[in-house]
Amino acid sequence: MEVTLSRPKTLLGRGLALMMATGAMAIVALTSTTPANAAVETASASIHTQSITASVLSASNDPNTWDYSIAGALKLNGKPIKGVTIVATLGSFSNKATTDVTGRWMIPVPTAGKYTVAVDQSTVPSGFKVANPTMVADLTQVSFAAVLFKFDGQAVATENVGAQLAGRLFAGLNVGLLLALGAIGISLIFGTTGLTNFAHGEMVTMGALSMWLFHAVLGLPVIVAALIAVALTGAFGWAQDAWLWKPLRRRRMGLVQMMIVSIGLSIVVRYTYQLFFTSSTKDIAGGGKVISFGPVHTTDITLIGMVISIVGLLGVAAFLTRTRVGKATRAVSDNAALASATGIDVERIIRVVWVTAALLTGLAGVLYGLEFQANWAIGNDIQLMLFAAVTLGGLGTAFGAGVGALIIGMATEVSTVFIPNEMRYAVSLIILIIILIFRPQGVLGKKQRLG
Repeated sequence: MEVTLSRPKTLLGRGLALMMATGAMAIVALTSTTPANAAVETASASIHTQSITASVLSASNDPNTWDYSIAGALKLNGKPIKGVTIVATLGSFSNKATTDVTGRWMIPVPTAGKYTVAVDQSTVPSGFKVANPTMVADLTQVSFAAVLFKFDGQAVATENVGAQLAGRLFAGLNVGLLLALGAIGISLIFGTTGLTNFAHGEMVTMGALSMWLFHAVLGLPVIVAALIAVALTGAFGWAQDAWLWKPLRRRRMGLVQMMIVSIGLSIVVRYTYQLFFTSSTKDIAGGGKVISFGPVHTTDITLIGMVISIVGLLGVAAFLTRTRVGKATRAVSDNAALASATGIDVERIIRVVWVTAALLTGLAGVLYGLEFQANWAIGNDIQLMLFAAVTLGGLGTAFGAGVGALIIGMATEVSTVFIPNEMRYAVSLIILIIILIFRPQGVLGKKQRLG
């Protein structure tokens, strides 16, 4: 039987014919690869992989691009020891560092593994002897390892419980102030929109990583870098509301569905940070100058950060109580429908809230990064404490979130006097559970009838 193929006459028909022909050509090209060619490609890929591995393990590679590091400090009875060489080795790789005037040292390394870290005995000052000159730094699960060498004759520092409590209370006040900046943002967003935003912690991370990028990498002054980082985080908050949350509100999407969207957004943004910034810890300020007030030991960076946090919180209080926009924000938070009936532009207020919350959270991230270093997951790490603070203070109340953050910060830090340091974040969860059982409206929240 003879089959006659006619040329398509319509534009749609020609388009379909072109698509079918292109698909057929692609299939032929993919299936025409011979096993010999595939073997050659596999061998080429193997050689390329080996060359990459060799270049990564080479000590001549740029250490600034390495994602792993080992660090520590050499001190004898509190006095730093300068000029001692520390060597880290793994197979044929070796790198070294020399202690500075503060006794600190840091060695960047290219890959994960268990490194042998040793003190060069010839560089140890006369009269000093290292008790444990060779140690192991395990970087198989983490990107940073601390190695602390001990000298013979070093006294073990002891501190009474009262001195420990004083130091932990001060540290708790500092952490509480930082948490308050972020928690107020969560509370404002929840109060005006009802949204429980699980992506809020990623704005803390954005502030910290942006500060590292503009200050530590690009070399901008601290103030300029901080202003840019906070402004970028504010722009991120604006974009979230303009391009995601406002369209979802217009579609009248339920709060549970929006909460799930926020969880997905958090995961996407967090791993985007990891993709571009890697998983290494970023040192922004270098530790700062140590300042002591009796049993309390802190740094100048921490003190400046606490002052900035207090000024920021006072500014938020003045904004909410003294300005027309602030009063309108409180009105929308109390009753959005009634506020709209009185002529308040609810959508405009929500936009202002998102930007304000992002600016505050970005500031918290900048200060957190300066004091505690930055990485791709810090926002996720402290998010439980942020939600515990908001719940403790009262959902939707900005002032309650501030009070709750101070309580959570104090409780978390003081608990380390009595429990292992690794379990301090569990205290936030315990407080959260207790509050939900005995006073679900929070410290400053109001009882509401549901149903």
